[in-house]
Amino acid sequence: MQTRKGQSIENESMEIIDREVGSHPYSDMEWPIVRRIIHATADFDFAGKNKIVLHKDAIKSGTSALKNGCSIITDVNGVIGGLNKQNPKDFGNDIICNISDPGLAERAKQENKTRAQMSMRVAASEMNGGIVAIGNAPTALLEVIKMIQEGVTKPALVIGIPVGFVSAAESKEELQTIDVPFITNVGRKGGSSCAASIVNALFKLLREN
Repeated sequence: MQTRKGQSIENESMEIIDREVGSHPYSDMEWPIVRRIIHATADFDFAGKNKIVLHKDAIKSGTSALKNGCSIITDVNGVIGGLNKQNPKDFGNDIICNISDPGLAERAKQENKTRAQMSMRVAASEMNGGIVAIGNAPTALLEVIKMIQEGVTKPALVIGIPVGFVSAAESKEELQTIDVPFITNVGRKGGSSCAASIVNALFKLLREN
């Protein structure tokens, strides 16, 4: 639960972002998500045209899934650290991160995958109808895309915003080709704080609409 002082600082931050960005290309439903990413990163580059890419059904599908208590599958614990913990409690959402599970590394080695890839593969059932939030590992995002293409799972929403130099930008481009709602960005930037901020923004939209 946020304190009054904390809420005041957040409100002031949002006002500063609105003032400094001015006009932008995002809709009234999209802007709260983009603004929350900027708030988490202090990076105004995310406000640029087509920097954040949202599937036409992303917000509707994501908020509906959250409302119905879907699972939230993340690639790293850093995403979990950035989540407002009250939201999953209120709506009954399980938060799943398998990256540190015992035996995962050995299984990944046997199947010639990264731990991030394997952590997604073993969460296929929870992922079905759930929300995938990837902020760190491009290999995790590519694995989710492959799983969707194989018909192994069908998430309600894929938030794919990994940061990095190897396959980060490419994985986001690939995400935009699949027939599943997604939220992503263009380029190398991203991170766990971005992925968490998108989930937080979706919960806030759910509560307000």
